Amino acid sequence: MKAMVIDKYGNAPMRLAEVPTPNIGEYEILAEIHAASINPIDFKIRDGKVKLLIKYEMPLILGNDFSGVVVRVGAKVSRFKVGDEIYARPRKSKIGTFAEFIAIHEDDIALKPKNLSFEEAASIPLVGLTSYQALHDIMQLQSGQKVLIHAGSGGVGTFAIQLAKLMGATVATTASEAGANLVTTLGSDEVINYKTEKFEELLENYDAVFDTLGGTSLEKSFEIIKRGGKIVSVSGLPNARFAKEHGSGFFKRLLFSAASYKLTALEKKHDAHYSFLFMKPSGEQLRIIADYIESGKIKPVIDRIFSFEEAQQAMEYAESGRAKGKIIVKIK
Repeated sequence: MKAMVIDKYGNAPMRLAEVPTPNIGEYEILAEIHAASINPIDFKIRDGKVKLLIKYEMPLILGNDFSGVVVRVGAKVSRFKVGDEIYARPRKSKIGTFAEFIAIHEDDIALKPKNLSFEEAASIPLVGLTSYQALHDIMQLQSGQKVLIHAGSGGVGTFAIQLAKLMGATVATTASEAGANLVTTLGSDEVINYKTEKFEELLENYDAVFDTLGGTSLEKSFEIIKRGGKIVSVSGLPNARFAKEHGSGFFKRLLFSAASYKLTALEKKHDAHYSFLFMKPSGEQLRIIADYIESGKIKPVIDRIFSFEEAQQAMEYAESGRAKGKIIVKIK
């Protein structure tokens, strides 16, 4: 099969290669991939930035979510059959959606929302699960609470705003002037132009912050949170609590603790709760998300669709930070 691979860590282009079609285990299905989406985790993996969390063998096929069709099922697969249209985020040890086929555990997949094209469906799994796990599982966001979602016009932001509104929250977001109209139509109650305004001076007493940027944006987020408030980041640093929850050894706990000391100090100073989110695959949660989409409560937001051969250009476009919504690679 054809696949987009990297041969080593570092900012080098992906190359189109011919690789063996994967074998499937008894609880796995083989999916023919119709479309995949680009996510920041793709270039973080390529650059070697998640080596401490997970190691990959080279050559590596990148790509972290997709939509497609089941073409083969393992002996013990019970929930899916050949011909089912599905969408999914594979588990971290089994990534590789920039390819014609993928082997994936049946627990990680769900039937594609019926009202979406394959391209639209491919835009959802990673950002949908990330948003759901941040807002629902960790923040446990309640109706009437206030949440700041950073980078509202990005892939995660466009989904998270819709989900937060569905949960009854008041939503503020940061966006450029070019993205302001989009985030407003998605339901954002307050839009802060990050180029001309400082969110930390305009907002206060927030229940939660969903950070997708890291760095100073994350640090300043502590200034707007109320006592006992929650900050969830997908771009900040993992802390000792994250290491403990994921069963990391003593050395890694020590390493994460040292690296995140500044965030831990801010956590104590502001009496807040900081969590680093390394999202987990979940077919069950994708089924919940599919219901939201089929009932018209959440819609996909797509910026551009590239062909399979243009996957490297799609990656470069994603890294430019100009996209409003998701970037899709059409494979079939």
